[in-house]
Amino acid sequence: MRICRFQREQESKLGFYFGDTVVPVRDALEAYGREVGLNLTLPEDDILALLPHSAHAEDAQTLATWLAASDGIKKDLAVETATLDLRNPLPDPGKILLLAGNYAKHIQEGGEIAEERQDTFPYIFTKPRTALNDPNAEIVIPGINPDFIDYECELTIVMGKKAKGVSEAEALDYVAGYTIVNDISDRKYKPNPGRKERPRDAFFDWMHGKWHDGFCPVGPAITSAAAIPDPQCLDLRLTVNGEQRQHTNTERMIFPVAAVVEFISRWITLEPGDIIATGTCEGIGLSDGRLLRAGDVVEATIEGIGTLKNTMVAESVDS
Repeated sequence: MRICRFQREQESKLGFYFGDTVVPVRDALEAYGREVGLNLTLPEDDILALLPHSAHAEDAQTLATWLAASDGIKKDLAVETATLDLRNPLPDPGKILLLAGNYAKHIQEGGEIAEERQDTFPYIFTKPRTALNDPNAEIVIPGINPDFIDYECELTIVMGKKAKGVSEAEALDYVAGYTIVNDISDRKYKPNPGRKERPRDAFFDWMHGKWHDGFCPVGPAITSAAAIPDPQCLDLRLTVNGEQRQHTNTERMIFPVAAVVEFISRWITLEPGDIIATGTCEGIGLSDGRLLRAGDVVEATIEGIGTLKNTMVAESVDS
């Protein structure tokens, strides 16, 4: 089951996402009532309420399964995704957490990953809510430092249940679903380039480049955790103007999803709706100087979720 959020007549709506098409939840409910003779009630403005760990999760899954099996009805109700104003499926997450450096480049054997896990721990950072952005939306290249804008396709955890001190073995039981984040980054942004250098500047400078407005597009949908029982076997790729730049599988994560939830929940209470982007693989623009420019179309795709598409634009002089 994949669920998206879209804007229609100035109202936020939810829909069952099928890639090229979307079936609005309201339309699906009405059709189910007519065809099956049972009336289900689902919230139409709270995506978490339809995902695992919510009171409505079972009914939502029942409706989604019926819809997927009823090809004729699904076709009659379907709206082309390209005609919809898709929005970030989680407009108000409690926390936006992201990992740095979570893929092992050119690692061939699991033993090496296990050794790296034993010797290190995940680096966690955050983004502000003003960084959130929508599928198909424009991403503004900040005029203050426009020449080092980069991309990072990342599998993203959506928490469904409060988690504090959970073990890796039980961690996936707290997940509601998965989505995509493109962790847009300004690689060499320095807020005050003429400043006196200090010992900690090298560490904080890379974080400053993560925080620009619109630098965290999310979507296009959330896939229920039930539909992805193993998040460590998903194909991940990113293209710029149709050219592949990143390609890997989530099996190459140093710290898998369950380990990430365990680690963070040691000292932070994770709550429903929190999102955790799990890091990116090799192939970033900085590695070969092919950084993002105005007009570039960036598409981040993860198996079982969909494609998050955005277009880069230059900052207006009036902004």
